[in-house]
Amino acid sequence: MRIATYNVNGVNGRLPVLLRWLNETAPDVVCLQELKAPQEKFPEEAINDAGYKAIWHGQKSWNGVAILSKDHDIIERRRVLPGDDEDLHSRYIEAEINGIIIGGLYLPNGNPAPGPKFDYKLSWFKRLQAHAAGLLSEKVPVILTGDYNVMPTELDVYKPERWVDDALFRPETRQAFKTLVDQGWTDAIRKLYPDQKIYTFWDYFRNAYGRDAGLRIDHFLLSPQIEGKLKVAGVDKNVRGWEKTSDHAPVWIELAV
Repeated sequence: MRIATYNVNGVNGRLPVLLRWLNETAPDVVCLQELKAPQEKFPEEAINDAGYKAIWHGQKSWNGVAILSKDHDIIERRRVLPGDDEDLHSRYIEAEINGIIIGGLYLPNGNPAPGPKFDYKLSWFKRLQAHAAGLLSEKVPVILTGDYNVMPTELDVYKPERWVDDALFRPETRQAFKTLVDQGWTDAIRKLYPDQKIYTFWDYFRNAYGRDAGLRIDHFLLSPQIEGKLKVAGVDKNVRGWEKTSDHAPVWIELAV
């Protein structure tokens, strides 16, 4: 079973790229972030024609998350991260697919830091930690995946000295991610490739993709009940080089289920 996460950076504007990638790689489940489309503008028909069912939580101009499934039913569990009834951002969606709980998330960027946006990022992280702990307590297979907007270590960022004051790399952000993982989650990429330079995002500016000046900010966290099923993981880096593509590349794992 192949599960992927992909920040599409605008599902309608990048739809040809998304459909081409789905056709070429045929993942079983896909979590999408940054739809940048209101609920009624999600391209459901095109996704269905590509062979996928979908649930989504849109938002005009910003954010937005979705889960696609090729062969299995999607049993929606929630589409809001609990803990703040006033938070209207579309950043979390959760479903059960083939006996696995899958949470797709788009964590706030947080820049400029310090400031209100950084405070929101850290508060969102705390809500995620609380919800993740609850999921672990269910003792069932769980995957939390998406754009976390955090580089956990210096290995995950090109020239880390240039990012010390950025919200994605500040000590508070990295500690929040570590606190989450230390609950008992497994970082799938680092389990398989503990010392390898792997990036999932390359800025549009300064020829970042051509220079491989990237960041690893899209992650898979696996609960103990499914961590042992992990067989392979990777990044479809070539997709970042396609015309009119997202600044992220799809990231995927394969499970023996």
